[in-house]
Amino acid sequence: MHAPRKPDLRFETKAESNARREREFLALSPSERLLSFLRSFDLPHVVKGWVEESKGNFIIRRRKDALRG
Repeated sequence: MHAPRKPDLRFETKAESNARREREFLALSPSERLLSFLRSFDLPHVVKGWVEESKGNFIIRRRKDALRG
């Protein structure tokens, strides 16, 4: 197992950033894309951003303890 590397510092517009991120994502294999999507739910800013107001949307929530809920 290798140590995580520091993120690169980039100066780019939002459009350039989105295009780069899309290219990087599409370069992944289908299974790597799925894992990347699932890992995105582990980010702290995603958890803090939950809105409890029901809007009829399909929401996936990760439980801390799968047995106890």
